[in-house]
Amino acid sequence: MLRKRRLARGWLPSQKTRFLMAENEDDDSQHRVKEGDYVVLKRGDIYKAVQVLKKKKTIFEKQWFILDNAVGELYGTTFEVVTGTLQPRKPKHIESSADAKEAGTDNRHILDDGKSQKLTRDDIETLKEQGLKGQEIVQQLIENSTTFRDKTEFAQEKYIKKKKKKYENSVMVLRPSCRILAMMYHGREPGKICHLRYDTLALMLTLGNIHAGSKVLVFETCAGLVLGAVMERMGGYGSVVQMYPGGGPVRAGVESFGFPSHFHETLHDFPICHVNALLAGTLDTEAKDVNPVAGQANGDVSEAPAPEKAEGKEGSPNAEEESMETNTSTASPGEREERDKLREIRGQEKKVKMEEKRKKLAAAAALLQGRNADGLVIASRFHPCPVVLGLIKFLAPSRPFVVYSQYKEPLIECYTKLREQGGAVGLRLTDSWIRHYQVLPNRTHPMLLMSGGGGYLLSGTTVATETHAAKIGPMSREEPPAKKLKLTEATEG
Repeated sequence: MLRKRRLARGWLPSQKTRFLMAENEDDDSQHRVKEGDYVVLKRGDIYKAVQVLKKKKTIFEKQWFILDNAVGELYGTTFEVVTGTLQPRKPKHIESSADAKEAGTDNRHILDDGKSQKLTRDDIETLKEQGLKGQEIVQQLIENSTTFRDKTEFAQEKYIKKKKKKYENSVMVLRPSCRILAMMYHGREPGKICHLRYDTLALMLTLGNIHAGSKVLVFETCAGLVLGAVMERMGGYGSVVQMYPGGGPVRAGVESFGFPSHFHETLHDFPICHVNALLAGTLDTEAKDVNPVAGQANGDVSEAPAPEKAEGKEGSPNAEEESMETNTSTASPGEREERDKLREIRGQEKKVKMEEKRKKLAAAAALLQGRNADGLVIASRFHPCPVVLGLIKFLAPSRPFVVYSQYKEPLIECYTKLREQGGAVGLRLTDSWIRHYQVLPNRTHPMLLMSGGGGYLLSGTTVATETHAAKIGPMSREEPPAKKLKLTEATEG
């Protein structure tokens, strides 16, 4: 009856309603996995970053599977690994067998002699070959355990959780983020990120006042993790200048974030060996051959081994050309023409790359010449003193900076030199500390295992030095005499 009345009144979904429905569908597509996206696989406390590609095998926790079925699914979906493919787990509530069976009151009389389980390893392998899933295998283990009913309720839950972790082949697909990637690197390869913990990284972003629309200088040797965290916090607005050592920047961690193309437009790179030349005003960005290693004479001691590597890289094409020249005597005219064409193509490609490199260097130098950066973030394996004292000159007054080191001794030396040199106030040397808690009914307590240390941070704020004060000095001196004149006129009257 109500439907007839609406049709009689001419009620139909309006164009605005249909537009909102379509817009909601577009928003939903942003939260779904697409081919070519970077995702993070999670199983328990283990993470791995991979790219979703069709028919590509991915090895995770001694298992291989294909991520084709993950395309189109929502981020955060849990999948079951079935014969090398991912099958979405159905969202159903599985009642724990510990609730259905009775539990004991004490575990003192239970002996762990290895004879309580009737199923052998061969029996479990046979169950796997028959196609039983992890939950079904766990149920079989519970039914064939002679001591399960005598355990307390807490011990039964702990037993089930342990067996699920061992036999359930579930994988969760997550969207990459700063926290997840930091936990992944810290758990798998902490040496690559200088043992930087995720809570310390979050504190760095806070102390550095990283926000959208700012100009931030980043010097890091943490596989691009700190650089990606800064770019994620800025949201694609502003500009980031990566100061890199060696022949080129390392951005493996930035690729794992899967940023859109407009994020990379805000990213610039500048070799740290050219910093002294830029400060002295002797950097030639119009030179045709821009070699970062050539700036070693400017005083950067940390890059001493780099010239040998650069010479080796530059020497390899020359060696190929020499070998080609020696073989020209025995080659036919047709082969000579092909080799000449290859030389021309390589020469053109080299010229294009050098021109792009020169333009990038000029753009980064133009950003740094203003010396008006809004923040400085340093996290590297090098000694922080020369890096901080050189890069802090590019910051505008009243701007924050933060330096990370795995050890406190280099930061203490840096703290002392900054106090002696001046130009920085509010210097603080802090140590980050974190501990996880288990929160369960009647079992809330700190976790027994915890991280021993998350590194040290040196933070502060820049202030105007004497050179800046000299420019505004005469104006500040003229103001007090004018006030004194007004006071004398008032007293004489």
